[in-house]
Amino acid sequence: MPDSKGPLPPGSVVGIMGGGQLGRMLAVAAAQIGYRTHIFAPEADGVAHEVASASTIAAYDDEMALAGFANGCSVITYEFENVPVDAVRFLQPHRACFPSAKALSVAQDRVAEKSFARDLGVPVADFAEVRSEADLNAALASIGSPAILKTATEGYDGKGQARITDPTLGMAAWESIGHGRAVLERMVRFDGEFSVILARSTHGETVFWNCPENIHADGILSRSLVPARPEIARHAEAAVGHALRIADALDYVGVLACEFFATADGPLFNEMAPRVHNSGHWTIEGAVTSQFENHIRAICGLPLGATTLTGASVEMHNIIGADVDRWQHFLSDKTCRLHLYGKGHGRAGRKMGHATWVSQGSGAA
Repeated sequence: MPDSKGPLPPGSVVGIMGGGQLGRMLAVAAAQIGYRTHIFAPEADGVAHEVASASTIAAYDDEMALAGFANGCSVITYEFENVPVDAVRFLQPHRACFPSAKALSVAQDRVAEKSFARDLGVPVADFAEVRSEADLNAALASIGSPAILKTATEGYDGKGQARITDPTLGMAAWESIGHGRAVLERMVRFDGEFSVILARSTHGETVFWNCPENIHADGILSRSLVPARPEIARHAEAAVGHALRIADALDYVGVLACEFFATADGPLFNEMAPRVHNSGHWTIEGAVTSQFENHIRAICGLPLGATTLTGASVEMHNIIGADVDRWQHFLSDKTCRLHLYGKGHGRAGRKMGHATWVSQGSGAA
């Protein structure tokens, strides 16, 4: 394993659980520095399969398939945070898995995640767990409204969330997200949202990129801007400190993204993603070493690469749904770098690719 036997040599196999676009970009980054990749996913049509050296198509609870996968890999990682923790616990005795099952279990549960951050002294909005109507009423009485109710697990891109502007609307909100276990959070005033994206190696070496300001539309990340506006950027140093505290407490290995709100009282932790992150896609062209390459370096026991900007400013746009049909428009812009994920039909809300502009001047990209 790389944490006990030194760095993995070129030609080693990096196992990636999950077959989506993040796995695809990880596989490309791994190939560029001499590694082969093996994708494990239940779906045969995942876009990561197209660029990997090998694939296993099997369910995440198929222990025979998992064992064969582990035997064919030198190290294992994930491209999304909802890989079943039990699968990772099964794999860990066979092969080094980064990040750990503990990091995944914390990130998969919003109650655990917020409690973990709060216990470390990282500021979070007031929240309460909801398992019943009585819990919901008590939480609304304590936290008040406006508030936001989120499923405790598996929500993403604005899914599994409902705003509550009046306590009398609490039950309707809970019904709209499926009546399951949830977390109620106080809504806060903020100047913007931003991410801390860091990479931590098997040796504890840590680097981080400039904090991107994130702009959302319909609950989905639309644009990431570097540098962030001054009213956002002034919170970066404190937020990086909070993210480092989380990474160290988890003995984290790989890329970790922590999202924050920029408030009048300082950065407020929102959530973490134990993987490469959409708000870090700009690093492919906008930084000396991308988040994808540094994730591979981190889990393989290599020194981490520099995260310095390659220009004065960077702007990344997600290409969502039918916007993919404008691919010729993006390519006609000589300053644009286009990344399409090979997903085919651009249905509403589906992330089809991204485009990045790096400016060498003093203005915005």
